[in-house]
Amino acid sequence: MILTITYQALTVLKDAVGIAGNIFAFGLFVSPVPTFRRIIRNHSTEEFSGLPYVYALLNCLITMWYGTPLVSADNILVTTVNSIGAAFQLVYIILFITYTEKDKKVRMLGLLLAVIGIFSIIVAVSLQIVNPFSRQMFVGLLSCAALISMFASPLFIINLVIQTKSVEFMPFYLSLSAFLMSTSFLAYGIMNWDPFIYVPNGIGTILGIVQLALYFNYKETSGEESRDPLIVSYA
Repeated sequence: MILTITYQALTVLKDAVGIAGNIFAFGLFVSPVPTFRRIIRNHSTEEFSGLPYVYALLNCLITMWYGTPLVSADNILVTTVNSIGAAFQLVYIILFITYTEKDKKVRMLGLLLAVIGIFSIIVAVSLQIVNPFSRQMFVGLLSCAALISMFASPLFIINLVIQTKSVEFMPFYLSLSAFLMSTSFLAYGIMNWDPFIYVPNGIGTILGIVQLALYFNYKETSGEESRDPLIVSYA
């Protein structure tokens, strides 16, 4: 009886932190909105790059697939957050293609098709793996690698903050959202005994702490607030 109550409580807690992770992730998904307002207003993508959104789309798709019941158990909240993330990235890519130059349109369309092709291959190959554990290992390793590379992307910004002693290149709410999301899914992964979730999010949590520590250390010496275009490099 006690074990049953404990298991139920753990399940409720796991779902709670998973839902919290979904909410905090929303802050990351909407972070490029100011940049795209500028793009729409000026009818030009200027010097902005569309590559971060293409990469983020592939990342979300792989991790979304990992969270489905066909690949792993009890990870539906991983699927929901990455489904929403994939939808946001797709909208950003479409907007970027709409307002960019002709040569970049062709390139972005090619990259978008490449992402769809790669994801389709991953799904097709994983479905050919009959053993459930082997299938989870295959998709999990890909998802873990994608998440770690995503969480490692702020290292350039961290280095820039240290060099310039200014946080203008590191928006506070973006860093806070990343930290809270990583922490939530770190707890979620631990409660679900899933290293493919808690390992990359553990790394994300550590990097989030570093970013927040740097922010509070250098915010007094920064000459101005963070600028919107810098959000793009983190997307």
